[in-house]
Amino acid sequence: MGNPLSDDALDQLFRTARTYNGYHDKPVSNEQLAAIWDLMKMGPTSANMLPARLVWCTSDEAKERLAKHALDSNADKIRKAPVSVVVGMDTDFHEHLPEFFPHTDAKSWFAGDPEGRKVHALRNSSLQGGYFILAARALGLDTGPMSGFNNDDVDAEFFSDTPTVKSNFISTLGYGDPETIYARGPRPDFDRFNSIL
Repeated sequence: MGNPLSDDALDQLFRTARTYNGYHDKPVSNEQLAAIWDLMKMGPTSANMLPARLVWCTSDEAKERLAKHALDSNADKIRKAPVSVVVGMDTDFHEHLPEFFPHTDAKSWFAGDPEGRKVHALRNSSLQGGYFILAARALGLDTGPMSGFNNDDVDAEFFSDTPTVKSNFISTLGYGDPETIYARGPRPDFDRFNSIL
C-alpha cells in the first residue's frame, strides 16, 4: 500500500498544473518520450487491453502534416510545440489480448463485436490519454490536449496502413510557457456533482 504524495507532487500533477498553449524553446528527447510511455502503460485499462497507439510528431515535417488537419488556432500550437502527439485507438485491440491478458480467453469476449470494440477502444484509450498527461507532468513536462481537428483526415494521414487505428485526440508537449495560459476555469466543490449513497 502506498503513502499519500506530498503537496508538491499533488500540485505538479493536479493543483497548479495547467494546459499550455505555447512552450519554451527547449527540446524534448526521444528518451523522454519513451519514459512517458513507460509510465502511462502501467495505468489500468479494461482487461489490460491497452488500445492507445501514439504517433509522436517531433520533426517540423511531421508537425506540419498534423497541423494541416487542425483548426487554425490549433495548427499554430502544433507547429510551434517541441512535440505534438496523436493519441489513437486500435479497435482491434482484442488481437493482442492473448499476450496482454493471458490468464483467460479474453479475445473471445470481443471477437465478432466491432461496435462494442469501438466503445471499449475509445473509453480505454481516453484513460491512457489521461495517463499520458499525468506521466508527462510527473516527468516535469507540460501538455496541451485538444480536439479541434479533422479525425478522418488525421487517420488518413497517419494510420492509413493500420485502418483499425483511429485518432482520439491530439496534444502538444514540452516545457510550458506560463505566458501562454489563461486564467484557470472554475472547479466545482464536491457537493455539486457528487453523491455518496
